[in-house]
Amino acid sequence: MNNKIKSYLQENREAHLHELFDLLAIPSISALPDHKEDVSKAANWVAESLKKIGMENVTIHPTKGHPVVYGDWLHAEGKPTVLIYGHYDVQPVDPLHLWDSPPFAPEIRDEKLYARGASDDKGQTFMHIKALEAILQSEETLPLNFKFCIEGEEEVGSPNLPAFVEENKELLAADVIVISDTSMMERGKPTICYGVRGLAGLQIDVKGSNSDLHSGLYGGGVHNPINALVELLASFHNENGEVTVEGFYDQVLPLTDEEKQAYQDLHFDEEQQRKELGVPALYGEKGYSYLERTWVRPTLDINGIYGGFQGDGIKTVIPAEAHAKITCRLVPNQDPEIIVDQLKAHIEKNKPKGVDISIALFDKGAPYVTPFDHPAIQAAGRAYEAVYQVPTSYTRGGGSLPIISTLDQVLHAPIVLMGFGLPTENFHAPNEHFHLENFDKGMETLCTYWFELEKSL
Repeated sequence: MNNKIKSYLQENREAHLHELFDLLAIPSISALPDHKEDVSKAANWVAESLKKIGMENVTIHPTKGHPVVYGDWLHAEGKPTVLIYGHYDVQPVDPLHLWDSPPFAPEIRDEKLYARGASDDKGQTFMHIKALEAILQSEETLPLNFKFCIEGEEEVGSPNLPAFVEENKELLAADVIVISDTSMMERGKPTICYGVRGLAGLQIDVKGSNSDLHSGLYGGGVHNPINALVELLASFHNENGEVTVEGFYDQVLPLTDEEKQAYQDLHFDEEQQRKELGVPALYGEKGYSYLERTWVRPTLDINGIYGGFQGDGIKTVIPAEAHAKITCRLVPNQDPEIIVDQLKAHIEKNKPKGVDISIALFDKGAPYVTPFDHPAIQAAGRAYEAVYQVPTSYTRGGGSLPIISTLDQVLHAPIVLMGFGLPTENFHAPNEHFHLENFDKGMETLCTYWFELEKSL
């Protein structure tokens, strides 16, 4: 990135922030039907913004839910194409009384921009638009070809985007996909997330008698569904924290030596993490570090369990039914479909006598990883380091981004997760904010990256 581009960003900083204020002021809450028009308004805002910077073929594509905004610039003959993905919808703002300023009235305090969507993901998506504007205004051309796919349903699980991607895979075809919807490890520590875990889950419903029973009259004569459920749930792990479902680990790919070294180089403080979480001890699969357990090892967790009397005091009943919700975080090369079949087989094998068990499936998402040494990943690392002047950290994410697996499976392009948020910025919570330090350095990093990527591919 040359000084001309950097000067353009600095000279137009206030104008860019005021434009971002306009986008953040739109309450585009995709989960609430009352805000359908606001979501549509945000889609139109993004489309107009793409047109203003010089993107072509800008189109608002309707779906069964909220629309997808597309735009492109394809005049870098013979050069690779980048697809930039982001989202313009936001989370609900409840509880409203915990906000220090109105969530849709953007406000800067202590060099932090407060508003719903400031970090997740309007602010980061906006940075991509303005970074390309800066290059076009300074150079009158771009080093690569670019496409945008900005959706309005990410915060409700992107239910309609997989079909859109499948139906428009030629339109969206690219050599690299770049997403800025993740976080750096901490302030001043740029981070590339090169993989995320997948997801598979189900609900277990245990049915006993045809109604609740008096525990004095029937206790000891029929199986208690809660007891049966606890017995079944206990069968999922052994004393070493390992999942005991047959075949669960069969397809797990081991870490490379380079990845292990990269994690050691982070010098993660497990004791500090324990203190921050307020737990007496960290826990997990024996033989692995905390980072390995939360990033690159699969898990099985009970997310909810309920049944019987829930009020104050005691009610001496044997409940007629009990329920549990289970999710598994999956890692490459695990297949969610296979994992679900293995869970079903385990439940059937360990089903307690005297009760009936039924299963309801949740949504599934495949894990994803871009090879650690891929040129697009390494170019991103160099771009971060050039701007932040510190080494880039390479991590995997413990959470799941189902749309990533869709983009991978349909478009077959490497995905680079270049986040500029911070874990402390309250996305999904009251007082969401975005550090303007990363707003500034983030756009410089993106501009630098496009030129690094041009040299690397």
